[in-house]
Amino acid sequence: MRALTIRQPWAGAIAHQSKRVENRTWKLPAKHEGARILIHAGAQPDRDAQVYGDHLDVYSAIVAIATITGCHWSDEWQCCGYWAFEKAYHWTLGDVIALPEPVPAKGALGFWTPAADVATAVEMQLEAVTR
Repeated sequence: MRALTIRQPWAGAIAHQSKRVENRTWKLPAKHEGARILIHAGAQPDRDAQVYGDHLDVYSAIVAIATITGCHWSDEWQCCGYWAFEKAYHWTLGDVIALPEPVPAKGALGFWTPAADVATAVEMQLEAVTR
């Protein structure tokens, strides 16, 4: 399973709040539509973000799993919900499952493949959560 690094507080908002759109400057490659991905909280925060709540202070860790359900460009603010920015590609997310415990991992740009031990730790938590 591939992973996508997202800066905090956005990764935490996907995992623990209602954020179901990821704003990007680049179009989702068609091969990733419908894919389950790991949501990785990056090492650096987005210092301009104004999101508050719990679970937004975890860095360099897998925090959730989600399905990418679609992608579209929008010139409009909030075209598909509160979290959607204007003049961005909106990657829509579904079936989000927050992990009970963040799994430490070093991220990367774009889609990346986590190390085997990270993937195993995520799978173990996912099995426990979905029982």
